[in-house]
Parts: sequence; C-alpha cells; structure tokens
Amino acid sequence: MPESFLWIGLANVFVPVNLAAIVGGTMIGMVIGAMPGLSATMAIALLLPLTFSMEPETGLSMLASLYLAAMYGGSIAAILLRTPGTPAAAATVLDGFPMAQRGEAGRALGLSLTASLIGGTISAIALLTIAPILGRIVLNFGPIEIFAVAVLGITIIGSLSQGSTILGLFAGVLGLLIGTVGMDPTTGTPRFTFGILNLFSGVEFTVALIGLFSVPQAIRLMLKSEADREGRVSSIRDRMLPTWPQFRELLPNSVRSSAIGVLTGLIPGTGGDTASWFAYNEAKRFSRNKEAFGTGHPAGIVAPEAANNAVVGGALVPTIALGIPGSSATAVLLGGVMVHGILPGPTLMTEYGDVTYTLLWAVLFANVALFVVGLFFTRACVAVTKIPNRVVGPVIIVLSVVGSFALNNSMFDVWLMLVFGMLGFVFDEVGIPTPPLVIGLILGPVLDTSLQQSLLIGQGNWLFFMQSPIAVVLLAIALLSILQSTPLFPAIGRKLRKPREASDLGDDLPGSRE
Repeated sequence: MPESFLWIGLANVFVPVNLAAIVGGTMIGMVIGAMPGLSATMAIALLLPLTFSMEPETGLSMLASLYLAAMYGGSIAAILLRTPGTPAAAATVLDGFPMAQRGEAGRALGLSLTASLIGGTISAIALLTIAPILGRIVLNFGPIEIFAVAVLGITIIGSLSQGSTILGLFAGVLGLLIGTVGMDPTTGTPRFTFGILNLFSGVEFTVALIGLFSVPQAIRLMLKSEADREGRVSSIRDRMLPTWPQFRELLPNSVRSSAIGVLTGLIPGTGGDTASWFAYNEAKRFSRNKEAFGTGHPAGIVAPEAANNAVVGGALVPTIALGIPGSSATAVLLGGVMVHGILPGPTLMTEYGDVTYTLLWAVLFANVALFVVGLFFTRACVAVTKIPNRVVGPVIIVLSVVGSFALNNSMFDVWLMLVFGMLGFVFDEVGIPTPPLVIGLILGPVLDTSLQQSLLIGQGNWLFFMQSPIAVVLLAIALLSILQSTPLFPAIGRKLRKPREASDLGDDLPGSRE
C-alpha cells in the first residue's frame, strides 16, 4: 500500500493545478520572506484561508513551497539591508552584508540560492526516505500509544522553548485547554463554551493561528520606527550563479550544513535559526581561513542558508509520521491539514496516504521551483525590501480580518482572531513562547480523544497505560525531557563535579604528588 501511495503522490504533483500552486507558493513565499520582520510561520497562517477552497493536495503543495521559499527570501533582506527577513537568516547577515557592500550582492544571493537548493533537496530526499519508515512503525499504534505520542509532543515542545521551561509548559497547557473547548467527543456535552453557540464546534484553529502570528507582528511593525537606510544595498548588478569551480568548492560545506539542518529539524521545538548558527559555527571550525568569516566569506553564507532550508524536510518528518510538529511553521502547516478535515497523527501515512505523499513530493519539486523562480525574480524582490513598515503592518491586519471572516462568513471569527492577536502580543511582551500554545491546540483534541478511548478500553484503570512497552518508553522520554530542563539536573551535575574538581585541585597542590 505505501508503495502505491508513493507513485500516486508523484502523479498528483504533476497535475497542472498542483504545479501552478507550487510556483505560486514559491513566489509569494519569496516576497514575504524578503520583507524584514515577517516569517514563514506568519505567511502560512495568513494563506491558510485561501487554501480552504482548494483540493487538499493543491493547498498543501502551495503551503509547503511557500515555507521553503520564505526561508530563502529571508536572505534577501539579510544581504541587502543587514536585517534578517526571517529569524533563520540572522546568521547570513554576518557575511552576506559585507559581501554586498563590496559590490557582490548578486554573488551573495546566488550563493544563498544555490545552497538553499542543495539543502532543500537533501532534506526532501531524507523526508521521502525516513517518513515512510516511521509510518510503517506507527501502524501498530493504538489509542494508548497515540496518547503517549501526544504527551511526548507537548512536553518536548514546552521544554525546548526559548527562555523559561515553566512558561513554555504553561503555554502548552493553555493550548491544551483551548483545544478542549466545544462538544466532548465521547459524551457530547459542551465544555468551556460559556453558553456561546459559536464555541460549540470548538475554537477555529485557523482563526487562532492568524491571530497569534499575524496581528502581533503587524503591531510591532507599526510601532517600529523606520531604520536608517544609509549604507544599505538597493540594487543587484553582478552575476548571481556561481561558476563551476566555485560550486565544487562550496559543495562539501553545503552537504555538511544540510545534514546539520536535517538532524536539527528532526528534534521537535528547534528551528532554522538554531540550525543556521550551528552550521555557521561548524563551517568556521572546518575552514582553513577562519579569520575571513564575518568579512564577506562565501562559506559564511552557504552554511546557514543550506541548513535553514534543510530544516524544512527534517521538521516535517515527525510532523508527517507522528503528528508532532517539528517547528512552529510545521505546526501551522499541520493546521492546513486540519482545515481540510484530515486529523493529524499516525494515520496520515495510511488513511490519507495520497495527500501525504503528494506533500512529500511537493517539498522536493518546490526546491526546483525555488531555484528557477529565484533566478528570475530575486532582482524584483529587492523592491519589496523598500516598503515602509507602517505600510506593511496595516496590510497584514486587513488580510488577517479578511482571511478570518472568509472561513465561515462570521464576524465572531474576526473578533476571536483579534482576541488571539492580543494574547499573542502580550505573550511576546512578557516572554511567553507562542509555539507551545499552537502545539497544544493541535495535540489537545488528539490527546483528549486517545485518553478517553484508552480509559474506556482499560475500564478506567490508569495502570492500563503500563501494559504497552511503546507507551512506557514514550512516556519515560517525555518525563526525562521535562526533568532535563528543570534546575534539578544541573544541580545534580554540579554536586557530582565538585568532588572531582576538589581532587584535581589537590593534585596540583605542593607535595600532592610526593
């Protein structure tokens, strides 16, 4: 069966409307990525309502290509304006902007585009290889194992959040509670609806995503003063594509950085920004000319750009195979799956295999579209970097309102979106991470349903969860992921190191070696 889905998915990608969606998503993603301050996550959230009327294969292909293109688009602003278009492009600034100031903006963007193609292609191959293997393994998963997977997902995302672990877990638990709003799937009784009929069907996931990611960003852009553009590059005049000798020289660095990106993406909660800095550091370590980094060195552009595009495929592996989003962007992408009535989880590779494998192939072909479109439209995207923040912000608000209303033709959804927008803005101001809340919204219904099913099967006996070795292992990993991020583990480590340090110090004292 999986082999037939593999070829069905490949055939679906070549349907003209799906190819057009990939190209269109690539162009939109590149433009949004080039706008300083906007992210791939926000772009996917804004475009989710547009895919509602499309076939699932078409809509998901468009969102996947937008995700990839936005990762590259962030390097345009990073190289030309010294301002990362996306968080993942922060490391690209170090060498991209100095190279552009030397009059080699085209070469810098060409290196970024080529590295993005290599990184994205390697990650797509890894996705096509690893995800089906995991998909076969999870065929044996029942309600108990699915509950354990959901618990693991929420704890890993919470513990790997930037800043306080407690705040990350708080956001995740809040997302779980919001995910339970509506009718109980087992008893049919309303929960947390407060008598509001519009909440009986639950909180519209897409409305929440638009509010959490788009509105706060729009507010920040409108409050931010226009940065001084003196000394920034505003045009591209030189050659973009690297020569064949230059390509051979950058290939080992690209492959190594791509591997780092894939492995980093496999860890839920990490993202392109983590992988980019990791790859940049390794490129500098392996380089024979370490002093050149930070002065416009090509390897300093290739490493982060290959890594952040490789993260896409890596992050999609747990998203597709287990239903655990590997990053905030893949969490929103998983929301696109839910928009089309497809329940995320281990059944994605089996019950919805045709849609899932179309998405896997779309990631691969989106890299080709990105390279081709990038060659022709990167120069045009330079104009996007000149749009004032106070123009971009209101446009985002308008698109958010239109997208929320278009879902159900309901003003209630618009007000709900604005409430989530204010919540997201407050979270950003006080340092509470938003991605765990999104993961809670996704995993909440899965955890709720699987828990109730498991307790029904086990006749209310909680020890029933201990009868599955897979569930025991997953729950143990979830517990360790929480404990590792608490002060308990570092305190134990310090106590264990103290005797050793005292012993080492004693060896150095006069007379200690007599």
